[in-house]
Amino acid sequence: MKAAVLNQVGDDKLELRDDVTTTPVGPQEIRIRIKACGVCHSDLSAMDGTLPALAPGVIGHEGAGEVAEVGSAVTSLAVGDHVAITFVPPCGKCAQCVTGQAHLCLVHTISAFTSPRFVVGGNPAFGYAGLGAFAEEMVVPADAAVKIDDDVPWDVAALLSCGILTGVGAVLNTAKVEPGSSVAVIGCGGVGVAVVQGARLAAAARIVAVDPVEEKHEVARRFGATHATAPDGIADLNNQLNMGMGFDYVFDVVGIPATIRQAWDLTRRGGHTVVVGAGRADAMVSFSAQELFLHDKTLHGSFYGTANFRRDVPRMIALWRQGRLDLEGMISKRIRLEDVNEGLQALRGGGSLIRQVILFD
Repeated sequence: MKAAVLNQVGDDKLELRDDVTTTPVGPQEIRIRIKACGVCHSDLSAMDGTLPALAPGVIGHEGAGEVAEVGSAVTSLAVGDHVAITFVPPCGKCAQCVTGQAHLCLVHTISAFTSPRFVVGGNPAFGYAGLGAFAEEMVVPADAAVKIDDDVPWDVAALLSCGILTGVGAVLNTAKVEPGSSVAVIGCGGVGVAVVQGARLAAAARIVAVDPVEEKHEVARRFGATHATAPDGIADLNNQLNMGMGFDYVFDVVGIPATIRQAWDLTRRGGHTVVVGAGRADAMVSFSAQELFLHDKTLHGSFYGTANFRRDVPRMIALWRQGRLDLEGMISKRIRLEDVNEGLQALRGGGSLIRQVILFD
């Protein structure tokens, strides 16, 4: 089968190969025929080493497809089911799962991440984040998939796998934004736009999109932002909207020290700073002991939008059906697997792209 392979961490291009096979399906695993996969910035972060990845391996983690084979012990899914996938499959039994933190479950994740999931040219290869969705097929734990209705388009279903749950979830699950509040969103790519949509769903009164790329301002407004500005204009907007006191909630969707610190500084006393962007392990952010005490702010990490995958995917689909969550509008471009390197390069270049989706036959 065809797949896009990262030969070494640090490579800026993936190798398209047609001599790839999956590992055999284990008793508690399924084989999925991938139908659509989003091109996410986290894929770039895996390639350049910002996020942990093993090579050689197949990149891609935001996908949807059809179950092609089920293991002997799988009872929750059947061949032919349409599914969305997750890179943090909840086991449902560990301490994190039973205490409402299923997104932090590591029971399946560690073994899936560190075990070969593919064979490339006769040699074992890994799947990024335990998946590897830039491939025509992949084998994953059954818990890494949730059944969706057959009428949900594949490209829409793929977005539910990562970007939507991460962005909308950061608002509804992590921060629990209150109606009428003020929100600022730093970084308006795919996940940032999902945060904007989440703030609109939460009935925030003022939603400010902050991004240096001017083309993204109108995009953010289309999805619910009430204001948009470049970083050097946010101080004036803060003065105009909040008398300089700061926003109730500020979401950093970039994940570098400068923007995390900016988010904190833009948050009012007693407000909430939410870090959604995935940063490097060696990128350090500084706060003084006194400001942490005096300002009484809450600093949240938001991993995967604090999402409960099995609960939140159906909820997102319900909101999409009601017209309250625009998923089709987030798809900027549909491409083929053969175009993946051009898609990755376009993502590096910024611009007004929200999400590119790879469609498979």
